[in-house]
Amino acid sequence: MRDILARPHVPALLVGTLVGRLPTAMAPLALLLAVRSAGGPVLLGAALAGLYGLASAVGQPLLGRLVDRTRLAPVAALAASVAFVAFTGLAVLDLATEPIAAGALAVLAGAATPPLEAGLRALWPRLVPDPAEQQVAYALDSVSQEIVFVAGPLAATALGQLISPAVALWACGVIGGCGAAVVATRPPACWAPVTRREVHWSGPLRSRGLLLLLAAMLCLGVSLGAFNVLALAVADLNGTGWLSGLLPAALSAGSVAGGILYTRSPWPLSLPRQLLAAAGGYAICVAPLLFTTVPQAAVAFSICPGLYLAPLLTCAFLLCDRLAPEGTATEAAAWLIAVIGVGQALGTAVAGRLAVHGTTAIATAVVLSAALTAAVLLPRADLLNITPNTPLEKSA
Repeated sequence: MRDILARPHVPALLVGTLVGRLPTAMAPLALLLAVRSAGGPVLLGAALAGLYGLASAVGQPLLGRLVDRTRLAPVAALAASVAFVAFTGLAVLDLATEPIAAGALAVLAGAATPPLEAGLRALWPRLVPDPAEQQVAYALDSVSQEIVFVAGPLAATALGQLISPAVALWACGVIGGCGAAVVATRPPACWAPVTRREVHWSGPLRSRGLLLLLAAMLCLGVSLGAFNVLALAVADLNGTGWLSGLLPAALSAGSVAGGILYTRSPWPLSLPRQLLAAAGGYAICVAPLLFTTVPQAAVAFSICPGLYLAPLLTCAFLLCDRLAPEGTATEAAAWLIAVIGVGQALGTAVAGRLAVHGTTAIATAVVLSAALTAAVLLPRADLLNITPNTPLEKSA
């Protein structure tokens, strides 16, 4: 990882991407806090947060396609500017009395989320040409993303409690703009696409291998979304509110450790087999969550699946780049990010409905969706064996 970080432009691009992505973890909580502060119902705050997340999932592939046609820098700068205006509007608006305007601004802010994560992951093969080092680069990327999901909610809570929820919303626009500016001003963000050939309207979705990968990652997202609800349910059951944050933190800590181990001791398997092994390991390691609600055991059992999470995401994004038809790398990465996000939202909704049946029902959703991640891949794993830069007509 030190060798990768020593490469030109890599530290700035990585830090800029992490800073620019903080609003995606800050905004949902900031919206909830703002609605509550204005005296509005919790349901309205949840709806605004859901609209923001859904709009972001829809917008990322569209912005990714635009990056593939032009360059990352202008798209990131324009999107960040629009998002800043939308967040500023949310900050000055009375969300409780003007829900329609608030919903429209939440959709605009989400749809204009700069495609920094997808853009960086599409740039890795050009920043790090050696395939062996690319694996380390993607692992470093996956590990560092955990910072977003820890620092984002903490920043939103601190700003909302110490100053005001309106400031937290405005900060989402400022922080996102700063991160986008760091990325957009680096030379790689101005690199022209490798090819500018005509691409089918369906873009990367013509690749059957990529569709298979997206289906598996949707299931992974469901598992991760349901896991957050499980953490809350276990905390309520034990009367220990800190567990609701500690269990996701334990999963993130396991992911960081797993990513570091993965880069230091590469698995002696082909990339598709590594993906299958990581998916299977994750599914096996979440299974014990079915059988315990004891705080100490729940924390320990949350660390274990995290050990396979970073390798799983690393393999997924490496394969995504190889499976994407030529000229669609950014859009393909954006689709992968989007389906994980949609899966998380779906998992949260399903697990929330199951909460009335107890923690075992929620844990079942976590485990079944994790098992589906591997089960979806297994029957047609041959579709993942596509060489890099395979022409679209041969890969479809």
